[in-house]
Amino acid sequence: MAVVDVHTHVVPSSLADLPARHRLWPMLEMREAGQAALVIDGEPFREIDARSWDVQWRMRDMAADGTDVQVLSPMPELLSHWLPAEPADHLARIMNDQIVEMIERAPDKFRGIGMVPMQDVELATKRLDDIERQGLCGVEIGTHIDGVPLGDPKLSKFYARAEELGLLVFVHPLHPAGLERIGGPKELAAAAVFPLETALAATSLLAGRVLERFPRLNILLSHGGGAFPWIAPRVEFAWKMAAPWSSAITQAPSETLKRFWYDTIVYDPAALRFLADRVGSDRLVVGSDYPFVIRQPAPGAFAASALKDLSFDANAAVLLGTGSTSIGGA
Repeated sequence: MAVVDVHTHVVPSSLADLPARHRLWPMLEMREAGQAALVIDGEPFREIDARSWDVQWRMRDMAADGTDVQVLSPMPELLSHWLPAEPADHLARIMNDQIVEMIERAPDKFRGIGMVPMQDVELATKRLDDIERQGLCGVEIGTHIDGVPLGDPKLSKFYARAEELGLLVFVHPLHPAGLERIGGPKELAAAAVFPLETALAATSLLAGRVLERFPRLNILLSHGGGAFPWIAPRVEFAWKMAAPWSSAITQAPSETLKRFWYDTIVYDPAALRFLADRVGSDRLVVGSDYPFVIRQPAPGAFAASALKDLSFDANAAVLLGTGSTSIGGA
């Protein structure tokens, strides 16, 4: 069985400056020995290294981890939903070109998910055609678009075109709500709040009936869907009791829960078995969060330890639209 890691991230090796750079334009400060820092608004956001763009280094790590194929996607902060549309569009082209270049250097080892300027829905929808032409499998978006919830009707045109083109939508936590309620180190807050942020986004997609209105659209929720699979029974119970909002949702929340896709980054075999029981094992794909510190090592072995004999590679083939379990020739 091939191990296809659908959740890995990329930072371009160069973030070419615009003639009139916006203050929130991300900058890459290169340091010694392949080390770097991503800087936004003059402040270091994250320390990174050349694994973020170095194909050979990634492939060595893949071999050590038992991973046959990585799906490359943008570092979430680079989605930059808060930039004006023009620089965001420019940044998306830099990112997408980086991913395509990495795929071309090792086409049997990589697939790609790109980005579009979601703050301008018309432009983002138009750019989906470019994503398809570049051979990318879909696009990554944040759990909200600079405050706009994912179930907002203004995003409908984007979802419709993604469905039409067969492009998946990968939802990743970004600028989560509630950090100020945690206190303590910001890293602890991010670790705890990211799953809650994904639950908020999934609930918005449920409330907006996005998967009811676009039944062929594939939406991948990162980090095992966060808290959403755990709170879905409560939402279902209220829906069955004819809560005031129930009439607006025509499909049972438990059915919508099984329409999303989920990666396996839950860190605990018992949690992964619970997720499979709630959503169906056919909706699970392997993920790691490579190359960041919080990544799940040996993601294929971890998933197999919890759910033996499950064809994760077949699931990935369906999600990515490859039509074959032999992704990457593995």
